Amino acid sequence: MNEEIVSHFKNCEGFSTFRRIKSWFKPKTRSKTMKSMKNTARLFLALAVVTAPAVSFSAEDKKMDALMEPVKSVLDHYLAIQNDLAKDSIKGVDEHANAIAKAVKSDDMKMLSPDVAAQAETLAKAKDLKAAREADKPLSASLIKYLKDNKAGKGVYHEAYCPMAKASWLQTEKSIKNPYMGKAMLDCGELRN
Repeated sequence: MNEEIVSHFKNCEGFSTFRRIKSWFKPKTRSKTMKSMKNTARLFLALAVVTAPAVSFSAEDKKMDALMEPVKSVLDHYLAIQNDLAKDSIKGVDEHANAIAKAVKSDDMKMLSPDVAAQAETLAKAKDLKAAREADKPLSASLIKYLKDNKAGKGVYHEAYCPMAKASWLQTEKSIKNPYMGKAMLDCGELRN
């Protein structure tokens, strides 16, 4: 380097900056600096690889959390009830409805509203098919609302609607199985999602 420039920078406050810049031109220092930069880049890459899956799954985890127990068993019992009602039967409905109420009441995290337990108990007390179908409507509405509010169950649980019964229900199949009309009009209704 030109001695005149070197002497000028030695007398200035920026001499330490100049020394750092000048060190880039020394082969040994440059290789140490490059190694340090490479190691830093590797560290950042490793951190990105480790943290990226955690960040990308957080939204999916929330959806899955919404379907953990007791919600999963509540939905399983609910689907069994829908299946029985679609077959014009109330056999087993009371057992499934009581299981829903028990699961909701014993949930320490209170994932589902206490209304779901009360609605299930009302359904369990139904003495005939007509009463069971009427009691099923508010329970269905509550579970549909839960899934929508938690953005859960997409692609697994489908909301179906019957214009004659003026009510919705959940099912896993894409072909309509109407629990409110049963065998008389089993395929009456439409999927809403």
